[in-house]
Amino acid sequence: MPFQSFNPPRRILMGPGPSDINPAVLNAMSRPVIGHLDPLFVRMMDEVKQLLQYAFQTENPFTIALSAPGSAGMEACFVNLVEPGDKVIVCINGVFGGRQLENVKRCGGIPICVEDEWGRAVNVEKVEQALKDNPDATVLSFVHAETSTGARSDAKAICALAKQYGCLSIVDAVTSLGGVELRVDEWGIDAIYSGSQKCLSCVPGLSPLSFSAAAVEKIKQRKTPVQSWFLDQSLVMQYWSGDGKRAYHHTAPVNSLYALHESLVHLHNEGLENSWARHQEQHQALASGLQALGIEFVVPEAERLPQLNTIYIPEGVDDAKVRSHLLNVYNLEIGAGLGAFAGKAWRIGLMGYAARNENVALCLAALKDALSS
Repeated sequence: MPFQSFNPPRRILMGPGPSDINPAVLNAMSRPVIGHLDPLFVRMMDEVKQLLQYAFQTENPFTIALSAPGSAGMEACFVNLVEPGDKVIVCINGVFGGRQLENVKRCGGIPICVEDEWGRAVNVEKVEQALKDNPDATVLSFVHAETSTGARSDAKAICALAKQYGCLSIVDAVTSLGGVELRVDEWGIDAIYSGSQKCLSCVPGLSPLSFSAAAVEKIKQRKTPVQSWFLDQSLVMQYWSGDGKRAYHHTAPVNSLYALHESLVHLHNEGLENSWARHQEQHQALASGLQALGIEFVVPEAERLPQLNTIYIPEGVDDAKVRSHLLNVYNLEIGAGLGAFAGKAWRIGLMGYAARNENVALCLAALKDALSS
């Protein structure tokens, strides 16, 4: 039997990612391919850097889009900044803090875990106590926006503590970049990674990344080689930096970078603070509607992410049946619970282009229908 082209339906993506994509961003992907060392492409790469610096609110020269998804961005931070024997304080309040722990172990680091209840922010006082108890720690890592629960931690306070106690900070901003306040330079963040498919509303497969001068110096002073050749940022720097000709490192995903450039242009034109406000406004509209349906949030309001809403599944409701109804009847995708919340919660994304009035209205109407079916 002959194979046929794959033509997926047009879904409304309101899960934990990927998110809905602006048609202009999808159109950007269809532009002609040029070489990844073409002077015109290099010029666009420089614009991507400038636009990412704006999105991250940083002047870090080493701000790039890694040619791999956010999980690789995470690994790039750890394999470059953690050497065997380094003591690393890892904050765990959900799935992705746990993945940071796995990275520390695989780098040969010595992890010191600060654990908090799933659905809650990282406890700043516990972080400070861990720093006091481990004065030889060199790195502190945490998740700013925990995608598995929808909890937002106080990145400003935690990074201030890292600086105070002489640690480099590694911050997971996969779900926060573009959706909530994030200020890399003002907060003193040393290494930060994100994903293209969340609040940036771009195609999956790229990881925005930014390293401070202190993080770059740490890489330069390593005693051992970075365990991953592809993720060794001392090599990648030569491709993303310098005037004119760049050193070949890998064949960049040209068309995906077109899409990222386009999505960042849209973010810049909207204005970063306007984007943060839009996500908050759409969250409030969704929260009001969910309350009317008798649905409760997992995360306390003060610690809640507007772009990732984790809600308890009402008693007696079939998780898979409701999500299937939304998908098959309304072409609407929401996310299932992860880890401790599997079968107990849903995750509704309001990320980037998905954070619109019509999406919120459809989601509420579709949920009401599914719950009464």
